[in-house]
Amino acid sequence: MANSVTNKKPTYAFLGPVGTFTELALAQVKGAKNAKTLPVSTVSEAIDAVISGKATRAIVPVENSIEGGVSATLDALANTTNIRIFGEYLVAITFNLVAKPGTKLADVKVITTHPTAYAQCRGWLQDNLPKHSHLPATSTAQAAVSLLEANSTADAAISAKSITDHYKLTVLAKNIGDNKKAQTRFIEIGLSAKPTARSGKDKTSVIVELPTDRPGALLEMLEQFAARGVNLSRIESRPVGDQLGRYRFNIDAQGHIDDEAIAEALMGLHRFSPRIVFLGSYPRADKQKSEHEGNNSNKEFSSAENWLNKLRSGR
Repeated sequence: MANSVTNKKPTYAFLGPVGTFTELALAQVKGAKNAKTLPVSTVSEAIDAVISGKATRAIVPVENSIEGGVSATLDALANTTNIRIFGEYLVAITFNLVAKPGTKLADVKVITTHPTAYAQCRGWLQDNLPKHSHLPATSTAQAAVSLLEANSTADAAISAKSITDHYKLTVLAKNIGDNKKAQTRFIEIGLSAKPTARSGKDKTSVIVELPTDRPGALLEMLEQFAARGVNLSRIESRPVGDQLGRYRFNIDAQGHIDDEAIAEALMGLHRFSPRIVFLGSYPRADKQKSEHEGNNSNKEFSSAENWLNKLRSGR
């Protein structure tokens, strides 16, 4: 299907409503400040918006420093074709407890928020509101918005600190997360296209299925990277879903597809795996250089190739 937003003002889908951590990630995207935005409720909706042409790009969470990989995103990417990652963004996760004006901390009996946010605030809640109950919400922002509804049964919500920029709510307690260094990593996805230019500070993401359930299969997959000096910043398994014991691996490798070490690792994976999904090469959010250990620079690969060509030609 042709992308209906082509040659028009770009539209970015994000997990809404306004006031979510995803919106904070969107604010980091170069060129998105003056773009149209499309709030959606789920990762699948965000991806569908890109595929259908309703959105040019989408911002979705992929990894949390406390909870690990976001399974909804990992599974959606594995089961969707024609999608690429074009960037990543890190957002510090700071939770505030908010309520309607006039509410006091002693009044709070029911707290609403997303289950992941709730899990990251358990320590503070146990110490300060030990007799409360939890009402799950689809997002921290939706939880905050629900407080303003006439039929709301919650007294307070756990949400991003930016929520009070959008809604008339009061802060009962600041920075209540148990881990003060928590971060969530978000990715910018769009329709398949040429990867962003190599910067030397890049990351490449792939999804790889093992060919068979046998001793050494996982080691053989990892050796495609290790033999070429490629460091992995993340490897996470998810069930394929067709039977027990079958897994796919979500891998983030340091480097770009235009690095010969990454290119050769990808070719090795293609020979090894029955299914490999290339998700993209894109700039690293931490701006750290992506260097390959050992003699695995592009210059050294080129030198080895020239040497081999001389042997083949009889020189």
